[in-house]
Amino acid sequence: MVKKKATRPYHHGDLRAALLEVAEKALEKGGSETLSLRELSRELGVSSMAFRNHFANKQALLDALAREGLNRLGVALNRAISDREQDFDTRIIKFARAYVRFAMKHAALFRLMFLSKHRTGAPAELIEASYRALAPGPATVADGQASGAVVQGDPARLALVVFSAVEGLIAISTDGQFFGQPLDRLTEEIVSQIILGLRPRL
Repeated sequence: MVKKKATRPYHHGDLRAALLEVAEKALEKGGSETLSLRELSRELGVSSMAFRNHFANKQALLDALAREGLNRLGVALNRAISDREQDFDTRIIKFARAYVRFAMKHAALFRLMFLSKHRTGAPAELIEASYRALAPGPATVADGQASGAVVQGDPARLALVVFSAVEGLIAISTDGQFFGQPLDRLTEEIVSQIILGLRPRL
């Protein structure tokens, strides 16, 4: 008697998460250009039709990956600033370090997240996810303003100074370092200098 080839069992609702998981691994391994829906379907042992029940095409999959990444980044940033008993300096440094650590750990996903949200015609839910993910930055600045630790002004604009600094560090780094210095340490040093510029004017 010929035995039927075993297939991986997936319950309804589980396949989408499994598709995103294998897609992220493929993304980190070879980038979005080499990501293939056919190969991902084959890896999971499902038909391309089953795949398309969840993602109409490759772009829909990439947008879902980007949105998932933004949601995870938001969780990491909110966790970093969760202790409101800490002073502004401590919280904004922890915020910046969490941002850089996420970018270093999920390099390809991080690039996809921000390329996707700036893409012409990007879905509204992806744009909203980016605002939610980055909201802890302006919120921390606003708390600093309320405590008298930060100059008055638009919290989003002031937080942009911190975002610009950490994005710059990420861009010039190699394997989490810059000229042999760990990016985690440099992040604290750079943001500490920025904090001085955010102090209220006398």
